[in-house]
Amino acid sequence: MSVIFTQIDAFVLLAYLIIVLSLGFYYSKRNEENYTDYFLAGRNVGWITVGMSIFATNISSEHFIGLAGAGATRGLAVGQFELMAIFTLIFLGWVLAPIYFKSNAVTVPEFLEKRFDLRIRKFFAAFSIIIYIFTKILVSLFAAGLLFYKIFGLNIYATSIIIVLITGLYSVTGGANAVIRTQLFQGIVLIIGAIVLSAFGLNAVGGFSGLEQKLPSHFFNMFKPISDPDYPWTGIIFGAPIIAFWYWCTDQYIVQRIFSAKSVNDARRGTLVAAFLKVLPIFILVLPGLIAVALYPDISGDEAYSVLVAGDLLPIGLKGLVVAGLLAAIMSSLASAFNSTAVLFTNDFYKVKNPQANERKLVLVGRLATTAIVVVAILTVPFVKLISSQVYLFLQNVQAFVAPPITAVFLAGFLSKKISSKGAFWSLIIGEIIGGSRLIAEVIRNSGFTNNTFINTYTQINFLHFAIVLFIISTILTFVLSYLFANKNVDKKIYTSEIVDGLSEIFQQIPAVKKLKEIKLNLILSGIIVIIVVGVWSVWN
Repeated sequence: MSVIFTQIDAFVLLAYLIIVLSLGFYYSKRNEENYTDYFLAGRNVGWITVGMSIFATNISSEHFIGLAGAGATRGLAVGQFELMAIFTLIFLGWVLAPIYFKSNAVTVPEFLEKRFDLRIRKFFAAFSIIIYIFTKILVSLFAAGLLFYKIFGLNIYATSIIIVLITGLYSVTGGANAVIRTQLFQGIVLIIGAIVLSAFGLNAVGGFSGLEQKLPSHFFNMFKPISDPDYPWTGIIFGAPIIAFWYWCTDQYIVQRIFSAKSVNDARRGTLVAAFLKVLPIFILVLPGLIAVALYPDISGDEAYSVLVAGDLLPIGLKGLVVAGLLAAIMSSLASAFNSTAVLFTNDFYKVKNPQANERKLVLVGRLATTAIVVVAILTVPFVKLISSQVYLFLQNVQAFVAPPITAVFLAGFLSKKISSKGAFWSLIIGEIIGGSRLIAEVIRNSGFTNNTFINTYTQINFLHFAIVLFIISTILTFVLSYLFANKNVDKKIYTSEIVDGLSEIFQQIPAVKKLKEIKLNLILSGIIVIIVVGVWSVWN
């Protein structure tokens, strides 16, 4: 294999960077010095942009490496996580998006305070910031550095710093307005680039029939037995949705797009557009992994995508487009992480402590917070060397230890008035401690410090099955502790106005002919998405 990156390819890549920065600074100049504009794009984002922004936020460098790598190692089964996300996005659009939008909250922690109290708001905001730094930002930089090192031989640290600085330029100046608007363009570029590589790769192996001849049949089986160490069907059906609910329905990283929509319908339809786009990763991210191992049987999993890009599959000019797509995915996700971290700090800490601060000062704090997180991202770059491909895959399992307590408390508080603030708070703490114990146990086992029987047995539980157990424990804890620490003087108006009324409105819309006309396209789109998913399952079962 040889990397042939011509001047035309370099020009295509440069053109992408110029367009992104131009869009970012254009929307930065249009950004007025007020709180809503900087953090929620003026609450004026249309449904197409909402959907593309959600998708571009989600897809980053670790998806190109992780999904293609898992595809090269185990086949299409890893695509089940993308399909489970689709159902969660549909739930977000039909049930939660209208409630989030009408709450007038700026962040998910602020929304949780309306149901519980300030203590949970601060805990969830701080917890989210920590998760962003050590997973979303650090892992994205690791994956990005690995990709560009494999493709061009570029220094992994220098590459990471350059990407952070370029992304930080418009993230700091323009806030959410610049981030979300540029993601519309970046989403299109990453989709086109990934489709181009998949198409040329599939042609090289002789189409789907040629691919099936070159690989074992189990590579095309999406439902694995219960005993499967990675993708047991029980874990996929019951465990993956628990993780997906946390990521798609409660994470500021994603939900900020809902808060930024210009109407309830734009928020809902935007999530459905994102759900439709989530069908693509199976074909443009997982499938290239299968293609790579069919063409180059000796590669390791994490090399799959970069090997295809660095090879001679792509003609002059298109290699630059594919690399631009990779860069678009990385930059769009990093920009979202920067902006989400800044709004969490500004809205849930600074503004709470300084309620009299004017909007101009809050925007300044937001810019300083974004600058700070960009600096933190640069400072974390040296830690990239501590991440190996094995640890990277391990980090993907971390969400199974983090998500269940949050999902349990959120759903319990959402559905029952009996959940008290104190019970919810301590359920979160205890649940995260249990999840953290599993994480520590895996670190101990992988380091070889001990060969303790209990630790070995504990860590051998499939991470998806562990998520199910932790979710059940957290749910029971939430109800039991809420009973023990019942709030006798809870203001039920918060719960009723924000949640019960929101649910009632949704159910009232269903039989109403007038309302049905307004949501007809949403219903059709939802039906088409479900049919596609069932079709994929039917073909690769």
